[in-house]
Amino acid sequence: MQPDSSAPILDVAGLSVRYGKVEALHKAAIKVRSGQIVSVIGPNGAGKSTLLNAIMGALPVSGHAKGAIAFRGEDVSAVPVEKRVERGMCLVPEKRELFSTMTVEDNLVLGAYRRKRAGERDFLDQLEPVFQLFPRLKERRKQASGTLSGGERQMLAVGRALMGKPDLLMLDEPSLGLAPLIVKEIFHIISALRQTGVATLLIEQNARAALQISDYGYVLETGELVLEGAAADLAQNPRVIETYLGLTKKVA
Repeated sequence: MQPDSSAPILDVAGLSVRYGKVEALHKAAIKVRSGQIVSVIGPNGAGKSTLLNAIMGALPVSGHAKGAIAFRGEDVSAVPVEKRVERGMCLVPEKRELFSTMTVEDNLVLGAYRRKRAGERDFLDQLEPVFQLFPRLKERRKQASGTLSGGERQMLAVGRALMGKPDLLMLDEPSLGLAPLIVKEIFHIISALRQTGVATLLIEQNARAALQISDYGYVLETGELVLEGAAADLAQNPRVIETYLGLTKKVA
């Protein structure tokens, strides 16, 4: 897997975030291209979720961001989160934030609400493609989302995001709390998203799984990006192997 040579759909430069006097992120610089999967790995508390929330414009009131965030060549640093969504950015948060009393299908339909409000007649055109990507969701389409397993809820969160036809999909710890077999399935699906042309920015503690499906990767530690490179190269980097993959293990 090689990074696309075209202009990046997301270009982040000098992005810093402060919570009061505490700097959670220091001058981060990231690029993501269309159809590319880019992962950011690092330990818990490194600032990975802060990075995504800053890019999305969804920081808590106590957070203050500065730096440049360009999406499809336009500066969106001062654009409200709702407008960023309208332009094609989408974040699937760690907590997934589903409507538990609503059915699977109704949660998916809600994902297309922005397109319906914009007057798109075919705003539900992604429903069948999502069901093809996640057959289990089709089987459970009339089931309340609160009754789903953890893996199924993650599938629904990603499926709901895809209903909006985003150009950039950002995933915050999609494997968190899932059984190993389900993690493998989730990452297989994320890898398949490359064929749709959507760009994916993936935040993960599971470095092995993330690097296996990514084109490019970054390592974030204590708020700073300390390493970057092609995912295959990072997987062979001695520092990454020792810290994140195990002393004697390498990603195939």
